[in-house]
Amino acid sequence: MKISQKVFSLFLAMLTVLSFVVCSSAKAAEKTLSEMKAEIRAQYGENKKITGDYDKSLAVKCINGTFVGKKNDGVIAYKGIPFVGRQPVGELRWKAPVDVVPDDGVYEAYYNAKSPCQKETTSEPASLFYQSEDCLYLNVWKADEVPAEKKPVMVWIHGGAFEMGGTADPMYELHNFVKENPEVIAVSITYRLGIFGFLHLSHLPDGKDYPDAQNLGLMDQMMALKWVHENIENFGGDPDNVTIFGESAGGGSVTSLPLIEGSHKYFKRVISQSGSPVLTRSTEQAIECTNELMDKLGCKTVADLQKLDVSKFVEEAEMLALRVWPERDGKYLPLDPYEAYANGAAKDIDILQGCNKDEMGYFVYGFGLEPYTQWAADRKAKKLAQLTDEERALVESFCNDVKEVSPEYSSSSRLFDQIVFIAPLFRLSENQTKAGGKSYTYFFTPESSLPLMRCGHALELASVLNHPENTIYTGRTFDETFSKTLRKMWVQFAKTGNPSLSAEISPDGKAHEWPLYNLEDKGIMVFDEFNIHHEKESERKILDWERCYFLTKYFCI
Repeated sequence: MKISQKVFSLFLAMLTVLSFVVCSSAKAAEKTLSEMKAEIRAQYGENKKITGDYDKSLAVKCINGTFVGKKNDGVIAYKGIPFVGRQPVGELRWKAPVDVVPDDGVYEAYYNAKSPCQKETTSEPASLFYQSEDCLYLNVWKADEVPAEKKPVMVWIHGGAFEMGGTADPMYELHNFVKENPEVIAVSITYRLGIFGFLHLSHLPDGKDYPDAQNLGLMDQMMALKWVHENIENFGGDPDNVTIFGESAGGGSVTSLPLIEGSHKYFKRVISQSGSPVLTRSTEQAIECTNELMDKLGCKTVADLQKLDVSKFVEEAEMLALRVWPERDGKYLPLDPYEAYANGAAKDIDILQGCNKDEMGYFVYGFGLEPYTQWAADRKAKKLAQLTDEERALVESFCNDVKEVSPEYSSSSRLFDQIVFIAPLFRLSENQTKAGGKSYTYFFTPESSLPLMRCGHALELASVLNHPENTIYTGRTFDETFSKTLRKMWVQFAKTGNPSLSAEISPDGKAHEWPLYNLEDKGIMVFDEFNIHHEKESERKILDWERCYFLTKYFCI
């Protein structure tokens, strides 16, 4: 295994553990990992069928059963609701999700379901997640009230490089979000990750029986959205006013889903945080990854893979870190998602999207400076090898011109900011606008107090999801009014399709007019911690249009 893969594995391991820890808590810091694991897992249990009495006021009848939630501080949570008829285990591994069937049973919806199988840590304890292939469940939060009318619905799709994460992560607990914004219904969904959700198999001798394996994670998301469409009205939600929102791989997901045939009946708005269709791969890249894994495992067929122990399978798949993504297969996803946007594939979908000022700071901080520098140099060399001589000269010119106040923040960091986040953001806004669709574009700028993180990837999560206590990425608590104003814009967009706030409803008491992106001004909403404002991209100079914009055609890998 190359050193860069080892470093990335350890980085994911660290984040898996830290995502459950409130970094500012000295008490938490004094606990051993074993103690934290036991404490966290004690919060979870197994939902069971109810055969006796139950609280009818907490019960909601759905197609596949009646689910009884728990009420806490004015919010009712329904956790661990299956959105498939059969879980993807055994003979259904690497098969398309199975739709639910009618069920008259009554079931507890008290606990988060197990998280999808993913890379576990190499240190003790192995993982803070309960994991299983039996993982396709969702959660719903609603205010404990009888609404006068159906409420907008906001469906959260978590990130994690399409390789890690789950709804059990406390950052994705949406109680606080709904408590503050009772006018919406919130949902979080799971989907198959890594080699279980995105493994190309159809080229193998027995692969014809697995035609969908390369995009199962997205198919799972679609099935979850179908369930929401068919059942959310019983929770008080409006099935015709659904917004899907997500960060990182979740942002990649919510900007890819509109390109899937038949998806638009399930949602009308998208909020993408630091993610776009750049986080996809070609069929050739997918096959290459599968072949590398097969060689490593000594397997020739899918049948050979099925015989392996799941933990062994997941462990060896570490070699594919940051390369197991949705596939532009021309069947489920278009061969060129950006062209699809330009041709109007999503022009009837309202989009709000943006990124953070120093996205790669997340990786600089997480890897450590020396390992990151090695990883970045290797990744840069691979990217340059894809380019023409003229394109390579442009990229080298960009890197040579980057000047930083802090010398440890390399030109490679700025290059990957452009390749992975900034250029894709503007290309999507450009193409959506050219097609006659709506795009609102933002730039998030507050900085972490953690060394090297700056305004890195995921820094906005605590503000968006209302978890000021979770300082894993920020190292500090952002201004409360700023965060509340940001959330109000997200909710206003979900309600109306326009995130602008009048002074009367804005938490900071100021009017915030957020104009649509247009091809002339290329305007962005800047989320400065103490000065939320709109400005022209040409004034901020976020994107190097000449030397980096063209890189979107090479996607991320």
